[in-house]
Amino acid sequence: MTLFLGIDGGGTGCRAIVADATGAVLGTGSAGPSNIVSDPDGALASILAAAGAALGSHGRLDDLHAVLGLAGGNVAEAVETLVSRLPFASALVVNDGVTAVKGALGDDDGVMAAIGTGTIFAVQRAGQIREIGGWGFILGDEASGAWMGRRLLAMGLRAIDGFVPGTPFLDEIFAELGGAAQIVGAAPGMRPADFARLAPRILAAAEAGDPAARRVVDDSVAEVAAAIELLQGGETLPVVFLGGLGPLHAGRLKHRWPQQAALGGSVEGAVFMARRRHEAGLGR
Repeated sequence: MTLFLGIDGGGTGCRAIVADATGAVLGTGSAGPSNIVSDPDGALASILAAAGAALGSHGRLDDLHAVLGLAGGNVAEAVETLVSRLPFASALVVNDGVTAVKGALGDDDGVMAAIGTGTIFAVQRAGQIREIGGWGFILGDEASGAWMGRRLLAMGLRAIDGFVPGTPFLDEIFAELGGAAQIVGAAPGMRPADFARLAPRILAAAEAGDPAARRVVDDSVAEVAAAIELLQGGETLPVVFLGGLGPLHAGRLKHRWPQQAALGGSVEGAVFMARRRHEAGLGR
């Protein structure tokens, strides 16, 4: 029996789907973090645990033709090491942005805007995928929740210096976090998720009319619009918005481009790719 495995993995967890040749889902599984760059041994253990849970009694791991969409899937050395240790019948490892696009769009042309703690934007035309953004919190991830939180704190520091006006919301956040000195001291050790925790409050404050929060939200929407415009290339392709901040941007940009709901998620995209590869005679 030919079986297909889709894996979606990253720093917070790993999900798996096993499907048959018709695409019918036979089982699902999940396991712990699977960062193949920072913890390759832990990632392998999580991938195998999730795959085993999804496979159940339907077969053996070496029956599976797999596609794995992983954070770090564009780091060649890490990918080569992982693939050499996998027990599957065949395996392709790609960046999780690729499987997210396939999950969202299938074979259709369109643009994907995934906006959560981080961001990634991509377009698919005739099966070819182009990604932009997703360069990580330090150098990129514009419009993400982490980016919004950092922008707000930076704006608060500029308000203290007198470059921009202060606002009640900035005062509230700085008081809660212990003031400027405490924030500056803590910032180097903060993770993207720490900054992103401010995003829901920024949205609420913007809705209530706070000028600083509104500036952050407006700048975020402008970044998303610029990325989509670039990927559209003068066309009017449908846009799929994903991630926790996707609904915000879908609402703000609903008159710019047609929108559609995602067909599925990254793990569904991975198993879709596994089936397509097998149909094309790849990985046999």
